[in-house]
Amino acid sequence: MKRIYTFGHEQVERNITVGDILENKKNKIKMTQVTAGNAEEAEIIADQNIDMIITGSDWYQDVRRGAPNTFITAALFAGRFITNEEILRGAFEVMMKGADSVLTPRSFDVVEMLAKEGMQVQGHVGMIPSMATKYGGIRTVGKTADEALNILKDMKRLEDAGAFGAEVECVAEDALLELKKHTSLVLNSLGSGTGGDVMFLFFEDICGETIGIKMPRHAKSWGNGNSIKEKLNKERAKAIKGFKTDVENSTYPDSDHVVEMLPGEKDILLEKLDSL
Repeated sequence: MKRIYTFGHEQVERNITVGDILENKKNKIKMTQVTAGNAEEAEIIADQNIDMIITGSDWYQDVRRGAPNTFITAALFAGRFITNEEILRGAFEVMMKGADSVLTPRSFDVVEMLAKEGMQVQGHVGMIPSMATKYGGIRTVGKTADEALNILKDMKRLEDAGAFGAEVECVAEDALLELKKHTSLVLNSLGSGTGGDVMFLFFEDICGETIGIKMPRHAKSWGNGNSIKEKLNKERAKAIKGFKTDVENSTYPDSDHVVEMLPGEKDILLEKLDSL
């Protein structure tokens, strides 16, 4: 564990620092990052020694409770913070609470604004979901030389803006393997193959808990959480039905589930009620 001061000047311990992350990149040591939405997920991730967690800034405090010593990046969702003032305030708030870095998919000017305040900032390149319509839908980008060069231009602009890293989403693997030779950014690969310095996946995909949408091509499950959830929900439904049935049949609550007055107190109560 490394001792650090947070942005809010609290002395804490972290499993890894930005300095370590940059050194690992230099030494070609692969790192891991997983999403967490709550303390329960974060605790599981931390217990398995995942290097980094990423979560939404609104969920940061709950996630930190589950992973008190893990490097956590707080994502500043574009729709959550609109103006530069809102973005800056949101970033300050979550960094003061102990976040180790912030990620923003916004403009290079926004990245520069945050970096100038001394924050550790990550950008987002490749297929940014909110901008998928630009590419004709959700697809891998960087499959042509021109697209790959445009991604490199974005990386360079992030470097100039002061970012230390970037999420690289759905970029052709062979393109990224070449592009990484030309950037100092720490690259977190989400669906971009082995070219990243950090391998990044979603908790629900890893655990086999993705519901309602098609699993991304890059995602892999090492568990079958959905089958367990289905069994749990069936058991929950049975229990709820039992509650309703017993209430309707006047079998709940029964003598095992109620408390009565102390001996003699009911008679006193009745006398007092009669005198009202």
